Amino acid sequence: MTASITLSQAIARHATELMTQGYCLVPDALPAAAIAALDEDLAGDFARTPFGQGHFYGETTKRFGRLLIRSDHARALVQHALILGIVETILSPWCDCIQLNTTQAIAIHPGAPAQLPHRDQDMWRGPVGDIEYLVNVMWPLTPFTPDNGATLIWPRSHGANALDAEPPEAPLPAEMAPGAALLLLGSTLHGAGANITSTVRRGLVVGYALGWLKPYENPWLAYPPAIARTFPPALAALVGYHQHRPNLGNYEGQCPSILLGDHGGAPLGAIDALRPDQQAVVDAHAHDQQAAS
Repeated sequence: MTASITLSQAIARHATELMTQGYCLVPDALPAAAIAALDEDLAGDFARTPFGQGHFYGETTKRFGRLLIRSDHARALVQHALILGIVETILSPWCDCIQLNTTQAIAIHPGAPAQLPHRDQDMWRGPVGDIEYLVNVMWPLTPFTPDNGATLIWPRSHGANALDAEPPEAPLPAEMAPGAALLLLGSTLHGAGANITSTVRRGLVVGYALGWLKPYENPWLAYPPAIARTFPPALAALVGYHQHRPNLGNYEGQCPSILLGDHGGAPLGAIDALRPDQQAVVDAHAHDQQAAS
């Protein structure tokens, strides 16, 4: 991003491309050295993690989550200002706030077959063709090439086209180097390619979803209060310590962020957390009740 392009302009440009194509690539989103440091932090986890079971996760593929407790470098990906701005632009029409849906490391080993083409929004059985439920961001730890399992993307297969029996175009491999970020709508058809090389393809998925959905990764088990208390408030809110109006994800009727402060476990009184339209109805009803008394 050059000095002549403001953050808001970059957000608008990439969000438009994402909604038009179903994906967009942000080159040089982070320095390659920062990604290398993150990859180094995760090397032991990649080595210790067993291969998956089942043909979707892949029996020649390794996966693990909870990246925010495995490396401090993961925060730069999760809280990337440009990425968050794009995601909020896409998802905000359908939610009060977004949430972190997952952070997952993926290593596709030599001999891995191509993954079943799929749409990530299908983890929830909501209406298809209008609402966007999530945005996933692929961050390569090693170069992604057509031969080592680069993500295959079906352009313009998103939105209303997700209702079609066949995608409108042939897939494209997402070739990119560490430091780049690939954003995919949840309605875009995609899948990991086959790894026909002798090297491992490593990458990360950082996913964001509508704040009222059940997230892919259970945030309160991944980041219990003792861990989330060490996060900056904005990050703690993103991983689930923030209720979504009206009153969703509350703790004893209050925002779960209360668990990150000095709350000693005393009984709590429930506090309304309503959308403005709901608050107006409730206030009008209370006014009518008072006027009639």
